[in-house]
Amino acid sequence: MRDVLFLPLADGVELAVAADGSAAVGDKPGDVVSAPADVVAYFAARVALLELLSVGAEARAVVLQNFIADDRWEALCRGVERAGRELALSLPITGSTESNFPTVQSALGVTALGTVGSQRKRIGMTPETARFAVIGRPLVGAAVLAQPEWVLPLSLFAELLVSPHVYELVPIGSKGIFYEWTGLLAANRLRFRSCSCPLSLFSSGGPATAVLISYDPVGEPKLKQQAGRLFFPLFAER
Repeated sequence: MRDVLFLPLADGVELAVAADGSAAVGDKPGDVVSAPADVVAYFAARVALLELLSVGAEARAVVLQNFIADDRWEALCRGVERAGRELALSLPITGSTESNFPTVQSALGVTALGTVGSQRKRIGMTPETARFAVIGRPLVGAAVLAQPEWVLPLSLFAELLVSPHVYELVPIGSKGIFYEWTGLLAANRLRFRSCSCPLSLFSSGGPATAVLISYDPVGEPKLKQQAGRLFFPLFAER
């Protein structure tokens, strides 16, 4: 199943909800990975927004749950706004801050809200003839900041989103490529198959640094041109 909750609204329109959480990443002494608050928010917002957009929803708003400190709120908003700009979105932001008690580690929750037509969900659209690829490298923790050249740019994601050759996009989460691959097969009622890829199938994708795509083989040259060295074919066993 995709990591998006759908709730009926009216007239064939549904509310779509996607979320991400981040902990022990930030600028506090107890954090495992050191990063500015705006960068933490950027990557958390990235996950929630990519999950939302990949199922065909239109993003409407972002909710922040700030467990870092009251004085980080503006920086967190800047990070969310940066993600929005790179996706050509301008979204209202609301949320809450834990200001009663200090925390020794950073923690943040980001929820993206959107709407989608019940008949326009981008789920279950991959045919048996599709090919598959991973765009970007799955990275987590300090590697995300140390290897930005391997992180899927949001501008490229936006291009893939509107490509006539791409059937579905699935952000790679903490459970890795293989987990998302089996979920994609199940959602499309395709028989289970083993797969191989130049990348590790089980490494965490952290803050959605890569996406799995299913695509029309006719469009492969164009997709390879768009993604460049970020294009990693995933070969399904027949």
